[in-house]
Amino acid sequence: MRKIYLISLLLAFFSQINAGFNAGVARKVITPDTPVWLSGYASRNKPSTEILHDLWAKALVIEEKENIRIIIVTIDIIGLSHELSENIANRVINKHGIKRSQLLLNTSHTHSGPVIWPSLSMMFELNTEDLQALIRYNRKLADDIVDVIDMAILDLRPMNLSVAHGTADFAVNRRQPTEKGVVIGVNNEGPVDHDVPVLKVETPEGDLQAILFGYACHNTTLDIYQVNGDYAGFAQIVLEKANQGATAMFLAGCGADQNPYPRRSVELAMQHGKALADAVQKVLSGEFIPVRPPVRTYFTTVDLEFSPYDPDQFKEEMLGDNRYRLYRARFILEALDKGYDVGTLSYPVQAVRFNNDFTLLALSSEVVVDYSLKTKNRYPDENLFVAGYSTEVQCYIPSARVLKEGGYEPETSMIYYGLPGPFAGDVEEKVFSAIDKVMKKIGAKSKH
Repeated sequence: MRKIYLISLLLAFFSQINAGFNAGVARKVITPDTPVWLSGYASRNKPSTEILHDLWAKALVIEEKENIRIIIVTIDIIGLSHELSENIANRVINKHGIKRSQLLLNTSHTHSGPVIWPSLSMMFELNTEDLQALIRYNRKLADDIVDVIDMAILDLRPMNLSVAHGTADFAVNRRQPTEKGVVIGVNNEGPVDHDVPVLKVETPEGDLQAILFGYACHNTTLDIYQVNGDYAGFAQIVLEKANQGATAMFLAGCGADQNPYPRRSVELAMQHGKALADAVQKVLSGEFIPVRPPVRTYFTTVDLEFSPYDPDQFKEEMLGDNRYRLYRARFILEALDKGYDVGTLSYPVQAVRFNNDFTLLALSSEVVVDYSLKTKNRYPDENLFVAGYSTEVQCYIPSARVLKEGGYEPETSMIYYGLPGPFAGDVEEKVFSAIDKVMKKIGAKSKH
C-alpha cells in the first residue's frame, strides 16, 4: 500500500513539473434584470419578459511567466461596442500590466441577450427609461468582466493544456441565391466550416478545469422575448453538467453567413446545443495534442474603407418612410456636420500562438466563413481556429465574393449598424494584410 502511495506522489510530482503553464478559470452571471430590450432582431417591439437561462462571462487566464499571459474572455452577448471594449481593455491593461495583445475578448452573438447600446441602435425606438436601463447594464457588464478576470488570475495554478478537433453539422450557409438576388435562407451548396476545436485545461492530476470550444454559426435559433444564450448557451450547460467542476467556454467562429438549421423553437435550440456538446464530449474521450509554451501574441488594426457615397443620398432617405434608413441617415448627416470621418472603419485583428501546437486568430465583427476557410488554406501547417465576434462587433465583414454577390451581409445590414456601407472592393485584401501581419509576428508561416 505504501509503495502505491509513493508511486502516486511521484507521478503527481512529475506531472506538475511538465505542466508548463499556470492557468486560472472563473465565471460570473451577467444576466440582466428584466425587462430589458434584446438585440439582434429589428422586428422586436418590446423588452424581454423573462429569463430562459442565465448569461455568463467566463475567463481563462493562461500564464507562461508572470508577465507572459493570455487572458481569454467569452461573453454571452450580441457583441461588445467599441467604447465598451476599449473601456474593459484599458482597465485590465492598467490593472494587470499586460499588453493589448494579451487580452482576447469574444462574444457568442446570441440574439437573445441585451442590447449593447449604442451598437445596433438603429434597430430600436427606445425611450429614456429604456436607454438608462441599457447604460446601467453596460456599466455593470464592464465591471463584471474586469471582476471575472481578477477572479481567474487569483485562481492561477499549474495546469496542462491540450487540443483536439471534432465536427458538428447543424450550421448551414444562409446566403440563398434567387432570381431577385441573394436572400437569407438555406444554401446547401454554400461554404461552411464544421470544425469544433477543443482546448482542454486540466490539473497535473488530470482533473478537468476548463473546456474552451468553438463553432462557426450564428446564435439565431431563437427570436423569442426570453433572455438566453441560444444553442451556445445550452451547449455550455450540457457540458458543465457532464463534466462536474469544469467551466465550458464557447468561442464564436466565422459564422456571419451561417445559421443553425432548423430553427425557431426552444426545443431546436436545445437540440443544437446538445449536438455541439456531444461533439465536444466525443473529442474529450479521444486523443489530444499537448499544448506547450512559449505563448506569442500580437494585435493590430487596419483601416477599411467604405465605397464612395453622396451625402445627398442620406438626405433623400430622411424624406422616406423607412424608419431604419431614416435613423441611419440622421446619424450619418449629424456626424458629417461635425466633421467626423465616417468613410473608414478601424478594424482590429489579433493572434495567439502556443508554440507550434495551437493558434487562435481573433477577427472582430461579424466575419463570413470565407475568412476561416481561406486562412486555413493559407496557413496549412497551423493547428488553427479562426474566431469572429472578437474585440468588438461593429458590422459585417464580407469577403470579396460575398461583397460582389450583395444581399444582407454586405449591404442591408449596414443600415442597422449605422454605417454608410457597403465596403470598398479591397476589403478582403486589407483584412488579409492584417491577418498576415499578426500571423507573421507570432511565427506562423504561410504557403505563399
